[in-house]
Amino acid sequence: MTSPATTVSYETAVTDLLGLVAYGELTAFERLAADSALAPTLAGKAQVASMAAAEFDHFRKVHTRLAELGAEPTAAMEPFVEAVDAFHEHTRPADWLESLVKAYIGDTLTADFYREAARFLDADSRRVVEDVLEDMGHGVFVVEHVRAAIEADPKVAGRLALWGRRIMGEALTQAQQIATRRPALAALLAGVLAAPDAETADDLARVGQMLTRLTEGHGARMATLGLSA
Repeated sequence: MTSPATTVSYETAVTDLLGLVAYGELTAFERLAADSALAPTLAGKAQVASMAAAEFDHFRKVHTRLAELGAEPTAAMEPFVEAVDAFHEHTRPADWLESLVKAYIGDTLTADFYREAARFLDADSRRVVEDVLEDMGHGVFVVEHVRAAIEADPKVAGRLALWGRRIMGEALTQAQQIATRRPALAALLAGVLAAPDAETADDLARVGQMLTRLTEGHGARMATLGLSA
């Protein structure tokens, strides 16, 4: 069998990853801006709008890095439109609480995924991705509101737990689709491809280990929200 490293390049892999991150941040901005309308209070609306603004700032940083690498940002994002849009279509929140859980579970799961791949990037690209993943403190807002809702009505916990599991399942489904269609990105995630100044790995079992870490992280965040994984 031909090794992925012999058929794909690091340049393609880094463009793929940054294209995925860029489109993910752009759609996160759009989603949160729309979800702010679900907020029951003006303070909640302002908080979610602030989250949306942060996502757009992240998008601009990744867009700039793609241009620095000589890639056309729109073209770099295009291969991921179908999968990312499908994720959001299949996890459209029905109310304010579902939108908060999605923001917390979905965005942090995505951040974990990016963090795994960033280990194999060149230093400048890695810094951009890590900057995008910087904790803006929005998670505290989500946790406080979800836990307060559960305390006020314990029956809410069951519905939101199912919702959190649905988000996780859909995210993994779309991630598998992306990995199948973008071999360079899959090779980067496996550590088969890496920048000269990055760490390397040669064990394809690393992908399975990565999925285990993503699942464990999801369980920990569900517990933080007061939900069962």
